[in-house]
Amino acid sequence: MRCTCEKNRRNPPKTKDWNKTARRRFTLVCVSADAPQRGTFEELAMPLFNQLYNFAHWLAQNRHEAEDLVQETYVKALHGFATFQQGTNFRAWMYRILRNTFLTSRSGHKATMTVPLSEDEDEAVVNATTDTQTPEAILIDRNHQDMLQTALEELPLHFREIVLLCDVEEMSYQEIADLLSIPIGTVMSRLSRGRAALRAGVQKKLQGAA
Repeated sequence: MRCTCEKNRRNPPKTKDWNKTARRRFTLVCVSADAPQRGTFEELAMPLFNQLYNFAHWLAQNRHEAEDLVQETYVKALHGFATFQQGTNFRAWMYRILRNTFLTSRSGHKATMTVPLSEDEDEAVVNATTDTQTPEAILIDRNHQDMLQTALEELPLHFREIVLLCDVEEMSYQEIADLLSIPIGTVMSRLSRGRAALRAGVQKKLQGAA
């Protein structure tokens, strides 16, 4: 069994488009002696390729690191596919592998250094249940999307990933809780705080541009 990566240097992805998946720059080719299992893995995994690349790029904030993260994720997932429990959430399983791979990378270690040792979760849980204003609703027109993207990039990792998973990938609280291995209350708290920080960041940039 082996995985190879064929890179396409033409037409590099436009990484500055808000909520648009970057164009695929390489193709993962999986070869296995067990054709039925390989087909099952490809059927489940390959439709997630662009989503995983997009999430990887938001985490790493670097195109080349995102490519490496996605490739390593697919290799790990293929090797561990026999341990995946059929009928459970395959998408969350793939995202968890990607995130864990990122956290063990050099960039991941650096990003996690900004995560606080403790959080006051209870205060924000109430706000999260009534916080229905998504990042997209902050903007009046599309001319400010660059500001939104920049503000999102500036969020600490533990806020940025929650906002991305909920408001961009449209995962449920339960999916996010399973993916990150944290309680739903913590998901709600971080989402509320992340959205608030994102709104404040955009508003600050709008005032500076006025």
